[in-house]
Amino acid sequence: MYLPQLLARAVKGEKLTVLTCYDASFARLLANNGVDVLLVGDSLGMTVQGHGSTLPVTLEHMIYHTDAVARGAADQAFIVADLPFGSYQTSPQQAFESAARLMAAGANMVKLEGGAIMLESVHFLARRGIPVCAHLGLLPQSVNATGYRAQARDAAAAAQLLQDAGDLESAGAQMLVLESIPSVLAEEVTQHLAIPTIGIGAGPHCNGQVLVLQDVLGLTPKPPRFAKDFMSGAGNMAAAISAYVGAVKTGTFPGPEHGF
Repeated sequence: MYLPQLLARAVKGEKLTVLTCYDASFARLLANNGVDVLLVGDSLGMTVQGHGSTLPVTLEHMIYHTDAVARGAADQAFIVADLPFGSYQTSPQQAFESAARLMAAGANMVKLEGGAIMLESVHFLARRGIPVCAHLGLLPQSVNATGYRAQARDAAAAAQLLQDAGDLESAGAQMLVLESIPSVLAEEVTQHLAIPTIGIGAGPHCNGQVLVLQDVLGLTPKPPRFAKDFMSGAGNMAAAISAYVGAVKTGTFPGPEHGF
């Protein structure tokens, strides 16, 4: 799948479904059960490698997993790959070199975290044909500075996030992940932008939703409040994934209990 096809779904009002994915077998399963976007997330640092954060994940790790996911998906789903910590923050040139390697491994888009400080890099990548997904709110790569808690809960922080979102779109970002922010703010951002917003702990009003695959399958010992175990009562993994897709498409997930 290419970016114009994905964006056309959002323009038509279809909710986009996104799940993290790290290998070929799950890529095939997710693509065959209607998941629009496979996010090769640096969350693999925790879900696959057993670390306490995403920070130990390297660019080489991301290339390896992106290549596996791309082969499993076989062009049936859109693939977004995270730029890991330390692989893009130094300069736009560093971001381009890292992104180019992920694109060569099979990514259709790269994702990076941060607001105003990332504008130059987003512009640099977009002008060179690399689609960019931005990420605001809770930034897992900044966990040592912020901790794992909801963000933008006061007026000043909310105004800054809204400003950053518009600036990232103007710089060339073509999708935006909003993580762990108040639902009312996510709704305002979504209405303010022309590009799709993808929520995780950001309420029901985003253009799409993303969850970590292990949370969906009930494999996380202490899942975050915005997650839901779709494996419970599903019978098998394919049914659980289909249930997630159906719930997002029909708007029954996320519910009020999953937001802030």
